[in-house]
Amino acid sequence: MKIAVTGKGGVGKTTIAATLARLYAEEGHPVLAADVDPDANLGLALGFPEEILDSIVPITKMRKLIEERTEASADNRFYKINPRVSDIPDKYSKEYNGVKLLTLGTVETAGSGCVCPEHVMLRRIINSLVLHRGDVVILDMEAGLEHLGRGTTEGMDMFIVVIEPGARSIQTYKNVKRLAEELGVHQVHVVANKVRDEKDEAFIQDRIPPEDLLGMVHYNPEIMEADREGSSPYDYSAVAVEEIRKIKTKIDKSNMPGMEKV
Repeated sequence: MKIAVTGKGGVGKTTIAATLARLYAEEGHPVLAADVDPDANLGLALGFPEEILDSIVPITKMRKLIEERTEASADNRFYKINPRVSDIPDKYSKEYNGVKLLTLGTVETAGSGCVCPEHVMLRRIINSLVLHRGDVVILDMEAGLEHLGRGTTEGMDMFIVVIEPGARSIQTYKNVKRLAEELGVHQVHVVANKVRDEKDEAFIQDRIPPEDLLGMVHYNPEIMEADREGSSPYDYSAVAVEEIRKIKTKIDKSNMPGMEKV
């Protein structure tokens, strides 16, 4: 199971990604959660202690490693486009609560046509996670759609678009679905977050096809409190965890082979 969680900024992607990761780990699955957001806070949402998080350097910031693997340097404009990365997930991830966290970072060069050593490393690592590991892999993506334009996430089993009850979020879902299908990913599903009332529920149900809607997570002050405390929503809100557990059940049904409880 390889899942990319995406959506607009501030919609709650990290809460959904982290809670799904904890739920799979709870069942005994090997889980690798990769943070591909420049504002990396997946580790906090997973419940990692700050002393571990403070020791993490995103892969895309490891200049020496990138130069070593791609052979790129200030004096060398030519570099490998297939650097060795198979050892990176185990060597550079940190594990806590049964989840391995790999902080990838993002490529800061603007433009969907970026071809640079950092992008090559990022793409190769994600492809390695998709093709060569038996873990449940959950990517917490950067806000926006640039990663789709660069093709960084091709090969994923599923995109989960986290939305809020609003027209801009609906438009984001439509754009992600179109771009994902161009990359060969045909499972694009939606989680509606911060749903407040029946009016919000009706808004979502009217605009998202039922086969695409995995479920809804209602507005919950406990999630905000967990954020203030620097804690994992998984450890803070039983209500939110149960709502996301139902969503996970739907995910498993859409990818049944190999997803039985360990």
